[in-house]
Amino acid sequence: MTTAPPAPPPPAPVVDRRLITLDADGIPLSARLALPTHVPPRATVVALHGAGMSAAYFDGPAHPETSLLALAAELGFAAVAVDRPGYGASAGQLPHGQGVVDQAATLSAALRSLSAFCASGAGIFLLGHSFGSKPALRMAADGRVPGLLGLDVSGCGDEYLVPPTAPGTRAGSWKLNWGPLRLYPPGTFQAGLAVVAPPPERELADAARWPEEFAALAGRVRVPVRFTFAEHEAWWRRDAPTLARLRNRLDAAPRVRIDHQPDAGHNISLGWAARSYHLRALSFAEECLRRRTGGEGRQP
Repeated sequence: MTTAPPAPPPPAPVVDRRLITLDADGIPLSARLALPTHVPPRATVVALHGAGMSAAYFDGPAHPETSLLALAAELGFAAVAVDRPGYGASAGQLPHGQGVVDQAATLSAALRSLSAFCASGAGIFLLGHSFGSKPALRMAADGRVPGLLGLDVSGCGDEYLVPPTAPGTRAGSWKLNWGPLRLYPPGTFQAGLAVVAPPPERELADAARWPEEFAALAGRVRVPVRFTFAEHEAWWRRDAPTLARLRNRLDAAPRVRIDHQPDAGHNISLGWAARSYHLRALSFAEECLRRRTGGEGRQP
C-alpha cells in the first residue's frame, strides 16, 4: 500500500490585518490596518469614512471583494481606515464630534502616530468618502500631512444637489445614500449594522458650510486630486458647468481628474462596483507615487 504524500502547506497570507488605536495628541482614534506581508509597504493609503459610517466601511462588511483594505495590501500598500473624530474610540471624549477644521487637525495628529504601527513607504495617499473627503481636502490645503502623495475623493463635490439642511436629510435618507438595491451584495444591509454609526452633531451642523469652505481652500491644494461621482449619486451636482468650476478652483493642483463610476450609489465602497472603484483609486495612487519618485511636472 502506498501512502499519499502529505498535502502542501497552505500559502502564507499576503495581508496582515489588525485593529489599532492612534494617538491624536491625547485623543484616541480607533482604526483598521492592513499590511502587505510579501513586500515592504510602497506607500500608505489612509481612508476616511463618511457621516453615519465607521472605518468598517472600507473593510468589505458584506463581501470580501468590496474591501479596500485587503485589496490595497495585496497590491503592496499599507492601508489604514480611521474612525474619524466622534466615532469609535473617540466618541466618549468627543460626544458631539468636530467640524471640518478641527477634524483635519485631529486626524493630522493621529497620522503622526501611525509610524508606531507600520512604515509609510514613499508617503501617504488620502482617500476620503463623503464627509470624510472634507477633512482630507482641508489637510491637503493646510499642508498638514508631510509626504502627501495625493487625494482620492468620492461622494463629495462643491455644490449640493440636495441641501443637507433640507427636511429628511439630517441623518440622510435611503435614496440619497444608497440608490437601487441591486447595486449591493446580498447581506449588505444586515452587515451594515456593524458599519453604521450615529453621526455627531457638530459635523452635521458643519455640512451646510462646505460649499463656501471648499471655495476658500481649493486653491491651496498642491497635490494631485481625483474625484469620483457614482452613477446614482444624489447628494451632489455633477453637471458639466459645475464640474468645470470644481476643476478650475483647484488651480494649484498639478493634476485634477474627475471620473464617473457606473452601477454605483453614494456608498460606493459597499456595492458591487467597489472593487472597480478601488482599483481605479489605487491606480491613481500609483500615478501619484510615480510622479513623486519620478519627478514629473504638471500634467493636464
